[in-house]
Amino acid sequence: MPEAPQTTGGQINSFASIDTLQSSGDGRTFVSGTVGQRLLASNFDINVLRPAAAGVDGQSGLGVNGVLLDEEWKHFDRTVQQVARERLPIVSDLISRGLVMNLPNAMGVMTLEWERVKGDLVDAEVTMSGLPEATKDRQEFETVSMPIPIFHKEFYYNLRHLSAARRNGRMPEVTHAEVATRKIAELIENSLFTGLTVGGSTIYGLLTEPQRNTGSVTANWATTATGEQMVADVIRMIDVASASNNNFEGPYNLYVPRTVAARMGNDYKANGDKTIWQRIMEIEGVQSIQQTSRLSGTNVLLVQTTSDVLQMIDGIQPTMVEWESHAGFQHNFKIFAIMLPRIRSDGFQQSGIVHFS
Repeated sequence: MPEAPQTTGGQINSFASIDTLQSSGDGRTFVSGTVGQRLLASNFDINVLRPAAAGVDGQSGLGVNGVLLDEEWKHFDRTVQQVARERLPIVSDLISRGLVMNLPNAMGVMTLEWERVKGDLVDAEVTMSGLPEATKDRQEFETVSMPIPIFHKEFYYNLRHLSAARRNGRMPEVTHAEVATRKIAELIENSLFTGLTVGGSTIYGLLTEPQRNTGSVTANWATTATGEQMVADVIRMIDVASASNNNFEGPYNLYVPRTVAARMGNDYKANGDKTIWQRIMEIEGVQSIQQTSRLSGTNVLLVQTTSDVLQMIDGIQPTMVEWESHAGFQHNFKIFAIMLPRIRSDGFQQSGIVHFS
C-alpha cells in the first residue's frame, strides 16, 4: 500500500521529487516510487492510474477505481494544463519552434542514446573530368547518452472533504494540484538552464554544457552597462557563435535575467526613440529576447535555436494520476512529467551556446 504524501495545514511542504528507472543488468527493471511500481506492473500504461470515464461499468458516474467524478477529473486536468502553460514559458517557446524530440512510451525508457559524428571528412576535390579516383574516407561516430528521470509531486484528499464539497455543490479545491504542477514546472525549466544529476549521471543545461562558449560582458548589464555596451556585447556573442571554427550562424534567442530585462526597457541613447531591447532586436540573427528567473546576476545566454544545439525531450507533459490508501478514506494524487533538455554539440565539440557573465 502506498505511503501517504505529506501536507501541513493544507499546504504542500516539500519540493517536487525525481523518480528513476534502473536496470539490474540481467533484463529486469526496477522502479523507485510507489506509482512507478504500479506502472511497471501495467507495462507503463499511465491509464491504470487515471480512472475511466464517468459511467463506465455501471458505476453511476464514478470512474473505475477512482473517487473523482468525471467532471471533477476534467476540472483538475484543466488546472494542471493551465498552470503548466503559465510556468513553462521558455520550454513552451522552444517546443513551439519545433525544437522538440517526442519520446513515445517514455515511462519505459530509462536511457536515451544517440550517435554523434566524431571528426569530419576530408575536403571535396575539384577536377575537370571527374575521372580521377578521389580520396576515400568515412566518418566515425561516438555514442552519447543521458538518463530519463520522472519529475513528480504528490498530495492527498480525505474522502470526507471530497464528500463535503459535493454536498455543498462545489468542485473539490484544486490548490494542491496548482502548487504541485508549479513545482514540477519549476524543476523542468530549471533543468533547462542548470541541468541536473540523477543516479550519478549528468543531464546538461544551457549553463553547464561543457562545450558552451564562455566570455565576459563589458560591464554589469543589471547595473552599469550602457545601451551601446549591451549591443556591443551581443554582437561579440554572435561573432563567437558564428566564427569559422563554430559556424553557428543563427537564428538566436537571447536569454537574460529579469533584472537585466527591466533595464533593457530604458532608452538606448539619451532622449532617443528606441529602447535597448528594441535596438538589440534589430541585430541580424536575433529572433527573440526572453527574460527568466532561472538566470541571475550578469549571466546572459545567446543560443542558436536549431535542433543540433538544443531540443526538449517531450515524453509526458504534466499529468495527474490517483491511487487510494487507508481503506479508501484517503485518495492520493501525483502530478508527474517526463520533459528534459537535450543539449548537443557537434563532432568537433563545438556548441551553438554562448554564455557571457
